[in-house]
Amino acid sequence: MDLHNYNIVFLNWQNFIKMKRYEFLRNFTYGLAAFSILPSMTYCKSGNGLNPNSGNSINESFNPDLDIELTAAQRNLQVFTGNKTEVYSYVSNILKAENSTVENLPGSWLGPVFRVKQGQKVRVRFKNQLPRESVIHWHGLHIPPKMDGHPMYAINNGKQYVYEFEVNNRPGTYWFHPHPDKITGPQVYRGLAGMFIVEDDENNLPAGQYDVPLIIQDRIFDDNNQLVYMQNNPMSQMQGFLGNRIVVNGNPENNLEVSKATYRFRVLNGSNSRIYKLAWSDGSDVIVIGTDGGLLPQPVRKPYLILGSGERVELWKDFSTSDTGKEVHLQSLSFNDGSSMGMGGGMMGGGMMGGSGPENGVGFDICTFTVTSQSGERKSLPSTFEAIKSIPESEAVNADSPRRFRFYNQRMQWVINGETFEMREVADWEKVKLNTTEIWEFINGDNGQGMGMMQNMMKMPHPVHLHGLQFQIIDRDVSGMSSDSWNTIKDGFVDEGWQDTFMLMPGMKVKIALRFKDYTGIYVYHCHNLEHEDMGMMRNYEVI
Repeated sequence: MDLHNYNIVFLNWQNFIKMKRYEFLRNFTYGLAAFSILPSMTYCKSGNGLNPNSGNSINESFNPDLDIELTAAQRNLQVFTGNKTEVYSYVSNILKAENSTVENLPGSWLGPVFRVKQGQKVRVRFKNQLPRESVIHWHGLHIPPKMDGHPMYAINNGKQYVYEFEVNNRPGTYWFHPHPDKITGPQVYRGLAGMFIVEDDENNLPAGQYDVPLIIQDRIFDDNNQLVYMQNNPMSQMQGFLGNRIVVNGNPENNLEVSKATYRFRVLNGSNSRIYKLAWSDGSDVIVIGTDGGLLPQPVRKPYLILGSGERVELWKDFSTSDTGKEVHLQSLSFNDGSSMGMGGGMMGGGMMGGSGPENGVGFDICTFTVTSQSGERKSLPSTFEAIKSIPESEAVNADSPRRFRFYNQRMQWVINGETFEMREVADWEKVKLNTTEIWEFINGDNGQGMGMMQNMMKMPHPVHLHGLQFQIIDRDVSGMSSDSWNTIKDGFVDEGWQDTFMLMPGMKVKIALRFKDYTGIYVYHCHNLEHEDMGMMRNYEVI
């Protein structure tokens, strides 16, 4: 779906705003450009910190159910008519697969879809054939630190790293992508991402051809069919990349045929920074059966759904009574993301006029489902799934004094509690004890410690992701949010179940309960706006 035409709707309005703010923005942009050429302050603070070894060796006593070579390499694919498109891809070579599968998405440059069972053992022999260092992060999986994909374990071109882990997670929809320091955004953007599904034994849910991954991303292609990323635009770096074309499952042709049947859609927001407000064009409820960490206790019905970068949801959709030829669009509705320019409040739809595509909050169609004449399995929506035991706040060792993490902008840097990423640094306030439960509170804002007008201008949403575990959201405080923003998104959050990523909107506070078990070592937590992450909005925490 080409979103270029949506820019026209806002063109006259934006020109009006720009006339009043032109001089300010011009000076601000020049300042950013000047700042961006100071790498010692912005991008090179921690060094690359690469693993000095070529990669860990194979453990001969580890007997995997799935053993696969996964090579990250440059490829030229025929995406459009004319010139081939240069992309990055994960190329798989299956060495062993028992009661598990690794499938490529048809016509896609994205990585394969893993389908494994809880309790299975997985070995991935990662080979890096990219120009720069890389590493694989298994997003959402509860695995040891050396297997999680911390940037310190990135390997250079021509090297290999062996991941060996047991699947400890609940059945659910997880994913994998690169996580090298300061270059995660461009590597994911160029195509390095795949889905990792832990399958369940729910016979009453759609399965097989009716269990469908939907990886949603936004991209920009030039006239030569090549991917365009950032172009050293400092405003885009501060905002995060926003494309002008939606790509689903690594395919720009977003038209899917469906049978008269019931479907389970596993939806991943794989975009670098775009937020989606998902809804069906036929006006039916968005029925959510699962979130990041698997199935919910029972289905949740929403008029729309807010999905930030890195988040996943599982949707139930029944086409069994639809007429042949009917088209139903999965849409992203318009909303106000609460971003602020600092000189008169937020923009329509948010954003800072720095991106190359439509701002966050602009409405558009994502993909079209066309109902065929073929009949398929029709399922009845279950009223309940497996119960999830809540983590009581009283169980937390810090119930009376939660750790607090503030996400904000300081001196043109995205920071957490005033700090940016250091490869191996862990502050005292980032050390936790094994076999404990804690409450962490995340706050979008700096409590007045920023730079006045400059800080107010830099209010943006932050999708927050914690590595190594799943957690439960126990409170979402919106008292500090603008009502103009909150009223456009308030019905779109699903806080039930297990999560590993959540949206932290400007002025919002979110409390989570989390347990530290099984593994000691260093993991990262960060903003999953990948441009913010690459600019340093990431920190380590250590389980001791």
